[in-house]
Amino acid sequence: MAPNQADCMSKPLSGYDIIGDIHGHARELKIILQQMGYSLRKHVWQHPERKAIFVGDYIDRGPEIREALSIVKNMTDAGAAYAIMGNHEYNALAFHYHNTNGGHIREHSIKNLLQHYETIKQFKGYEAEWEVYLAWFANLPLFLEMDGIRVVHACWDDERIAFLNTIEWPLAKETLLEAHRKGSDTWKAFEEVLKGKEICLPDGHYFIDKDGNKRTDCRSKWWIKPQGLTLEQYLFHAPITVRNIVLSSEYSSDGYSLNAPTVFFGHYWLDAETGPVWQAPNVCCLDYSVAKKGKLVAYRHYFEQPNSDDKFVVVNSI
Repeated sequence: MAPNQADCMSKPLSGYDIIGDIHGHARELKIILQQMGYSLRKHVWQHPERKAIFVGDYIDRGPEIREALSIVKNMTDAGAAYAIMGNHEYNALAFHYHNTNGGHIREHSIKNLLQHYETIKQFKGYEAEWEVYLAWFANLPLFLEMDGIRVVHACWDDERIAFLNTIEWPLAKETLLEAHRKGSDTWKAFEEVLKGKEICLPDGHYFIDKDGNKRTDCRSKWWIKPQGLTLEQYLFHAPITVRNIVLSSEYSSDGYSLNAPTVFFGHYWLDAETGPVWQAPNVCCLDYSVAKKGKLVAYRHYFEQPNSDDKFVVVNSI
């Protein structure tokens, strides 16, 4: 029997510990929780005066996916943490459900199978348990806004967030189908919030992503204003052949306002050698590539305290 929220807190809440993408790395997760003062009680990692917030991407790639999911779900069930959906949980739902036209909502292509392979392998023989987690995924929110902070997996866009607030939860198969209808409002909202904003590279240009796939669309640094910037300044992984090209006037955005609440997110596989750092005074990415021999990163947010570099907690990939 999971403890209730009152069992997890013996003192008033002092803040949140926001934890980046885990991708099945349970050992690193347990270490970072211990470093932040959490202890295992009644099968739940708990802190007497703090709660964790997980930014999504609990599955795929790592060696201990079942244990990582168990830790996160037990904490959220007990009121010791909050968790939001990442694009990998979203993809898992679409990979699982059948399309009305045959096949699955997310195609079982070689590329998609390889991305999901570790999860499929580790849940072999535990299919009923996997069904429980899929139902849990469908209930995860896509974003949080509370106590002066925002948490989202990839991108906070007020228009997309407002649209998502009109969708009933848990995430139904019908919504998943509409979210995979390219060009629809639902598709745009899910794509940007869970996967970020992208820009198509000039004709003939591409880059090879972390999984060896050829990509012609680059993720953008959506929190900054693009006007007058080069592709290298505004994009992740811009090929060297286009880095000095200045963005055309069609790319116009106000970015993320400095007056907006602090936003935390993951998703972007940042360079573990150069971080963690703040992307802007109120913008913080916590994904430093733990699944690629990088780091698992958390940020210790305290109420009424300014953002600062000394509140990061880091565990190197084991």
